[in-house]
Amino acid sequence: MISDDDLYKLAIFLGSISMILIVVYHFLEVNTETKPVAVPKKS
Repeated sequence: MISDDDLYKLAIFLGSISMILIVVYHFLEVNTETKPVAVPKKS
């Protein structure tokens, strides 16, 4: 069985990792360059 101390450490670790991933995602999302979509010409 998992002890309360192990569960506490696991929760802190997973919460920290998720916050780091959220910050990295937002950093990458803000700094992406948007390219205009080319509209095909009708013939």
